[in-house]
Amino acid sequence: MVWNIQRGGPWGGGGSGGGQGPWGGGGGPSRPQPPDIEEMLRRSQDRFKRFIPSGGGGIRRIVMIVLAALVLWLATGFYTVQPDEQGVALVFGKMYKKAGPGLHYNFPSPVGTIFTPKVTIVNQEQVGFRSAAGGRSGGAARAVPEESLMLTGDENIIDVRFVTFWIIRDAEKFLFNIRNPEATVQAASESAMREILGKNEFEFIRTKGRDQMSSEGIRLIQEILDDYSAGIEVTDVVVQDINPPAVVLDSFRDVQAARADMERAINEATAYLNEVTQRAQGDAAKITNEAQAFKAEKIAIASGESQRFLSVLKEYTRDKVVTKRRMYLETMKTVMGGMDKVLIDNSDGGSGVVPYLPLPEMKRRSAGARQ
Repeated sequence: MVWNIQRGGPWGGGGSGGGQGPWGGGGGPSRPQPPDIEEMLRRSQDRFKRFIPSGGGGIRRIVMIVLAALVLWLATGFYTVQPDEQGVALVFGKMYKKAGPGLHYNFPSPVGTIFTPKVTIVNQEQVGFRSAAGGRSGGAARAVPEESLMLTGDENIIDVRFVTFWIIRDAEKFLFNIRNPEATVQAASESAMREILGKNEFEFIRTKGRDQMSSEGIRLIQEILDDYSAGIEVTDVVVQDINPPAVVLDSFRDVQAARADMERAINEATAYLNEVTQRAQGDAAKITNEAQAFKAEKIAIASGESQRFLSVLKEYTRDKVVTKRRMYLETMKTVMGGMDKVLIDNSDGGSGVVPYLPLPEMKRRSAGARQ
């Protein structure tokens, strides 16, 4: 605290103004004085003059220092784009050019800005679960029911967990058209999968629909991201799990077991039906074929007999005596061919009896030898 000290000192009395000390009567402490602006400016000018030498050489030195600083600043504009990156150069915050892998130049900061996102790395977004391995598939996973529980076309709830894989297709759109690429891909994936499940039934999704879900999911997610001009390309959609909700999983397994038993019984009955039917069809075909063969045989025999009769008749009309004799001999051969009697012609004066000649026995032996 500052006081205005008058004649007589702080504790003296007297003086024309009646000024007293802090404990005197007739006066109190004075207010602080404001800083002297002119003195501050004068001191600053003196310091600046001491820093800058006088004369033309000092000015040239300043110019050289400024130029050197400018060159160093411009040299910081060189940048390198790696093979797995795509460079995007900005000037005053506006898109200036895209750069491929290699060494490039742009105005340095703060005039220019460089972004080099990696465009070949395959990123992934998990929907319905979160893996414990740093966002990668595999390992212990934490379920996210608010994402995984979805409604099917037949009004059933199903628990679906899948992964969407994507890469950066256009770095400019990726950097400036969407604020949070990961959240955008995840939201688009969940929306597309809900649309797919809403068009199909529960059983089809669990059994035959996995491949269709994957291909249809890639198409729908890509359409959504293209509408946003996100500069992202979806490479694959892998369905991890498709199950009923956990609260009804045991009951669902019981239903599945009963359905499997029903299908097994139906298959066994169908197999027995096919076996009996095929056996009956085989027997019917056999009988039909035998009847047709018997019919063909009788027709062939009758045709042959009729042709033989016609041929005999033709020969009979030509020569009746010869034909009659031939018919007589053929008939006698047929009638007497199976008899065990022997007729001996005794027209030449013989006795008509051949003694000690067992002709029937000889015939039987001859037949046995032929067999």
